[in-house]
Amino acid sequence: MEPPPILRPAAATPKPKRKGHGKLILFAIVVFIVLVLTMFYALHNKTPAIIVQTEKVSRHNITETVIANGKIYPVLEVHISPEVSGEITALPVKEGQFVHKGDLLLKINPDVYIAALNQAKAGYESAVAAKTTAVANLEKADTDFTRNQELYKRNLEDESDYIGFKVARDVARANVESADDQMAVSQAAVDSAQDSLDKTTIAAPMDGTITTLNSQLGERVLGTVQNVGTEIMIISDLSAMEARVDIGEMDIVLLQAGQTAQLEVDSFKDRKFAGLVTAVGNASEGLESDSSAGSLSSSSGSGQSATQFQVRIRFTDLAQFRPGMSVTATIETRTRTNALAVPIASVTTRVIKPDPEIKTGPVKTNSLAAATNASTGSATNSLKTGKKSDEKDKPVDVVFVVQGDHVKAVPVKIGISDDDFWEITDGLKEGDEIVTGGYRAISRDLDDGKKVVKGPAVADLEKPAP
Repeated sequence: MEPPPILRPAAATPKPKRKGHGKLILFAIVVFIVLVLTMFYALHNKTPAIIVQTEKVSRHNITETVIANGKIYPVLEVHISPEVSGEITALPVKEGQFVHKGDLLLKINPDVYIAALNQAKAGYESAVAAKTTAVANLEKADTDFTRNQELYKRNLEDESDYIGFKVARDVARANVESADDQMAVSQAAVDSAQDSLDKTTIAAPMDGTITTLNSQLGERVLGTVQNVGTEIMIISDLSAMEARVDIGEMDIVLLQAGQTAQLEVDSFKDRKFAGLVTAVGNASEGLESDSSAGSLSSSSGSGQSATQFQVRIRFTDLAQFRPGMSVTATIETRTRTNALAVPIASVTTRVIKPDPEIKTGPVKTNSLAAATNASTGSATNSLKTGKKSDEKDKPVDVVFVVQGDHVKAVPVKIGISDDDFWEITDGLKEGDEIVTGGYRAISRDLDDGKKVVKGPAVADLEKPAP
């Protein structure tokens, strides 16, 4: 039997395609991609607002100060050094003792100076005897000349004999004058020897306290007649004390006598003393040694210390001060009353960007002279342009002024300052709202046109330690 024939299923009738359906899907995909890209771009480029703190520009009293360290010294102190050399045979005082003017301080062995005085006196006596002899010889010469002058007038004596008696009288007169001078020399020698002997005893030149005693009984000391001498002791008047502080060359120009100061002494931690500037150094400390160093200064220039000037501040409040105590002085240099001011933290520096230059079309030149002039002045113009560009790139002091939701960097001119405020002399007006914090926002993040939002101060990890 033959298998029955396999019948093929009838072909399905194709459904008609909908026109425009594919284009709609493609359009939807393109729109979706565009939206995704737009959202991504918007989210990626969105700049978050910077959190800041603000204040209004107001007026304050500002006092500028200079702070310096130094030591306490008596206003008046006398360094005692002997004028003659020798051994100390008497020293009835000790360090810390109060002495009155005229009190005995020390004695130096006088034996050598007594002998020198006796020798000078003997020389003086010899000079007196020589003058007596010269006067007697003059009297004899005058008598001989008078007698022989009468004989010469009567032609009883030769002219040569007469002249001899006259010369003898003149020589006798000269010997008397020489004897007078020798007596004066001898008297000066006696006075000098007596003065040296007197200087073997030293008395107190003023009332004061012996703050330093460097020598002891029996010690040999060197006089100051031809040498530096030995400093035996220092007598100080402790009723008037002053602070001697070192001021740098940048601040010394702000100081002058009569300015007030506050003094803090390390030994009196809980007290502040008032003071008055009495003297400002005209030359830096060590100037003489620096000039005498000569060529050595160039080789050791890198190791030189900062230039310092000494300023003296007298205490108007007294306590039990001792010479050498450490002191810190805060000197008031300049004061502004009711000055326009901003907090110290609000002032920073920025490079101000110039406005875009207006482009101009090319300039046509119709003559050779114009081209020549342009080429001739190109070097000068380039130098001027370089200077201007350097000035534009130089940072200036700015304050960020809040304008709506963004800030504007406003260049300002600053004056004096204290611990809290800068004086503003130009650039701001009273009532302007400015950014005062935080530290990172002002020093780094903020710039002209940046968006800001007011908020509480947060801990700034990058703020330097005070």
